[in-house]
Amino acid sequence: MLPHAPAWFRFHQGSSVHVGGFEPGSHSDDARWYDLGPLDVHALLAQGALRMRDLMARMQKARVIAAPHRFALPVPRPGKILCVAKNYVKHAREFGAEAPPEPIFFAKLPDTLRAHGEDVVIPHWLDSRVDHEAELGLVLGFADPRDEGRKYVDESTAHELVAGYTIVNDVTARTLQGTDRDQKYPWLRSKSLDSFCPVGPFVVPVDAIDGSDLEISMTVNGAMRQKARTSEMVFGIGKMLAAMARCTTLRCGDLIATGTPEGVGPIVHGDSMAVTIQGLGTLRNPVRKEAAPSSEAAAR
Repeated sequence: MLPHAPAWFRFHQGSSVHVGGFEPGSHSDDARWYDLGPLDVHALLAQGALRMRDLMARMQKARVIAAPHRFALPVPRPGKILCVAKNYVKHAREFGAEAPPEPIFFAKLPDTLRAHGEDVVIPHWLDSRVDHEAELGLVLGFADPRDEGRKYVDESTAHELVAGYTIVNDVTARTLQGTDRDQKYPWLRSKSLDSFCPVGPFVVPVDAIDGSDLEISMTVNGAMRQKARTSEMVFGIGKMLAAMARCTTLRCGDLIATGTPEGVGPIVHGDSMAVTIQGLGTLRNPVRKEAAPSSEAAAR
């Protein structure tokens, strides 16, 4: 499924990575794809660019291309990857808890990131349950190019920090998470194994779509696992960003995952995951179990 509004993305073009633009049509065959060039996404976000008007202006001057075969991460190496926990009541209850009184958030490490189409790799040593988690993602970028970062933002204006919406799959080593929780350890390793955060493929500008009530779903091998609406989130975008900004400066290019609805479930080698968010398109990633290293390689 493709976005219902103009969007931007990054894709591999020969030996380099370019920024692309997408313009929907009345049918998928009518959609137009553009090569905007080898642009620096972080710089564009810091300049207040890539909002609707700027994106449309760039596409009008760009070369039309065929749909790309290989997508790249929309934002390479975001400064922070912050995720909201238990932000849907039914998801909290499926693990025997209730929604918290204030936003709870945690971080994922940069090497968790994977682009649309790339493998989610389960480590060879991990033999316990790994789960999918479909989530609405936020890409931060400020409208004022003089704005280098925000701290202590007001809930009513925090949405101004969002440049666009994308799709995130917060893959989680579930049994490992429970074991760490029982030992009063942080969630870091269960959430931050390499490849455990697919993102993309598109970013739809915040002024092109209303993200407050979008259908979000997850299928595994074509079977529906999760289905909800973003309006069911306990804490809206303003509330969660204001809570984060009390603790850390929010900057252009930061990636925020807003929480997952009920229905999370296990994934195994050979599975194919697809997260679809209304208007934003579909993020697809296969699952692969890592081969155990040879004794010689392990010794090195």
